[in-house]
Amino acid sequence: MRFSRGVITIAIIVIVLAVAISVGLYHLLKRATPLAVPEAHCTVRSPEGELYLYPEQAQISATIAAVAARRRLPERAVVIAYATALQESKLYNLDYGDRDSVGVFQQRESQGWGKRKQLMDPVYATNKFFAALVKVKGYRKLPLADAAQAVQRSAGGYAYAQHEQDAKILAATFTGRVPQSLHCWYPPGKGSPPPPQAEQARKQLAKALGSMAITTKRRGWLIASWSVAHAEKYALSHVGYGGAIWSNNMELEGWQTGGKSTDRRVELS
Repeated sequence: MRFSRGVITIAIIVIVLAVAISVGLYHLLKRATPLAVPEAHCTVRSPEGELYLYPEQAQISATIAAVAARRRLPERAVVIAYATALQESKLYNLDYGDRDSVGVFQQRESQGWGKRKQLMDPVYATNKFFAALVKVKGYRKLPLADAAQAVQRSAGGYAYAQHEQDAKILAATFTGRVPQSLHCWYPPGKGSPPPPQAEQARKQLAKALGSMAITTKRRGWLIASWSVAHAEKYALSHVGYGGAIWSNNMELEGWQTGGKSTDRRVELS
């Protein structure tokens, strides 16, 4: 079969254009690669299960556990607090809500929980929640929804129960009962990374936890988990404790053995 010169010329032009478009797309996608970088995230893995969190959710979770430790509360209290916060705010520090409800637990100034500015402080809000919870008679043995509802007095108190399993997963990690169970990663950003703000991180943790003394390994892992959850906020790239180290490295899966950390201090850098 013979083709005219016109047909052959058109075919050549089409091929050249296809190649040019392919090359152009390749370079365009290559330039766009930074846009495809995953966003900051945290993963909780414990015998109770696995959860995916955004950094703010991890930070709120760590704060709730730290306040509970300062008040010497049992893990059951932490589970109740997590289930409540998951239902009320999905573990975000919301500046809005039903009527004048705000914060992690959607507490209301008009109901005597405190001033709006105070309720937007997760440490204050958590302390207020626990102060009310411990007044609930037998709260440790009550069904979770009943204990939470006794504090919140919500229109839909039954809804807290659906979050109990997720709350148990969070409590196992952030109370320090299950070591090395939190891993977070955040984009390192462009240019020179900012210096780590280790002292500022410790000061913020002390606000929730009180004494920074590590009296048990569980307390040490609580501090380590809090530090990993807040790594992006304080420009931390490494957290070490108990002969293990977390690094802000997407290629590493969880904590790695090594480093110079001991059971007596959580190392931040």
